[in-house]
Amino acid sequence: MNTLFIHIKELLQTREKSEVKVMGKSMSELPHIKNAFLRIKGDTIHSYGSMNSLVIEATDKVVDVTDKIILPTWCDSHSHVVYAGDRSQEFVDRINGLSYEDIAAKGGGILNSAKTLQDTSESELYRQSISRVNDLIKLGTGALEIKSGYGLNTEAELKMLRVIKKIKENSSLKIKATFLGAHAIPKKYKDNKAGYVDLIINQMLPKIHQEQLADFIDVFCEKGYFSLENTSRVLQAATNYGLIPKIHVNQFNAFGGVALGIKHNALSVDHLETLNEEDIAVLKNSETIPVALPGCSFFLNLPYTPARKIINSGLALAVASDYNPGSAPSGNMNFIISLACIKMNMTAEEAINAATINGAFAMNVSKDYGSICVGKKASLIITTKLSSYRQIPYHFGNSPISKVMINGEFIY
Repeated sequence: MNTLFIHIKELLQTREKSEVKVMGKSMSELPHIKNAFLRIKGDTIHSYGSMNSLVIEATDKVVDVTDKIILPTWCDSHSHVVYAGDRSQEFVDRINGLSYEDIAAKGGGILNSAKTLQDTSESELYRQSISRVNDLIKLGTGALEIKSGYGLNTEAELKMLRVIKKIKENSSLKIKATFLGAHAIPKKYKDNKAGYVDLIINQMLPKIHQEQLADFIDVFCEKGYFSLENTSRVLQAATNYGLIPKIHVNQFNAFGGVALGIKHNALSVDHLETLNEEDIAVLKNSETIPVALPGCSFFLNLPYTPARKIINSGLALAVASDYNPGSAPSGNMNFIISLACIKMNMTAEEAINAATINGAFAMNVSKDYGSICVGKKASLIITTKLSSYRQIPYHFGNSPISKVMINGEFIY
């Protein structure tokens, strides 16, 4: 199928294939072409440019998008979209004054999700999860990382990862799978955290490797969850199986987790609501990308990742949804971009870069996604009629999307 878009108001994020992330001041630059064309052949971007440079040739379908903007689909590098049920009761508890820590202490939080998931069949878990994933396509997400971590025993963690694998096989989205068995300490191991780490290393990881169920390894490195020592044990063991490290870190405390992630060559360090000068310094000397999760800060009324400090230090920054049932029950990346601008003082250009090209880098899919580039996959957002791309974050809560193309096919 040969599709030609004409009279594009603005074609955003037009870059060379060698550019895989943007950093510091460069994050404020969003290359674009006004009154543009874009030609798709099969599932791939074939050519693009200004309308006055368009060469006429045989075309299966011509789409006039006058007054509309085209940009790459969002690359959401941090989600927990595979879960069972919800935690709406905890939402009520927070309204009534309980903190996230209070809820966890009385058996809520991650342990609540784990119990529900353990009692849910694999087929039902898939049914619930694929429905959420399909909804995300309508919101413009074209690449999605999905974590396990609500199983917390071998059987349930494998069940989650098999569901992610099935989603990968049946969804048009680009899916990356992350093993997050080290998400919380199960009640059974409350007084034996090292024993649970042993279970992850000696039982879970070999089976995950045998079935080739994960691309990444992740750990919730936080006080009350996984210490620096136990985090290091899990990351080291997982890299022996070829899994690339990512890490939940600095959500509530800064105590060396960022440096530890960098020591283990983590692809990304995610959350970072708490960040100190030592963390900034070690990030400057690494290829690890910081990832902000403003939806979590919004929902839990927590501090936001200090985006200005990160960007002004010359670093790259990605933003992701953290879609999960307890602390960020939305995968709407359009709203995440609005939050990045409104609550983190990012410009529209910085936020769009953070959710496209830098998001792709944070999930290791830069080869095919994240920018408008000849040879990359034709995964595109076609907006409604907008006067400027800045209206995407400005009209928070509204969908700016008219159509979504994934790998050369209109999905929505």
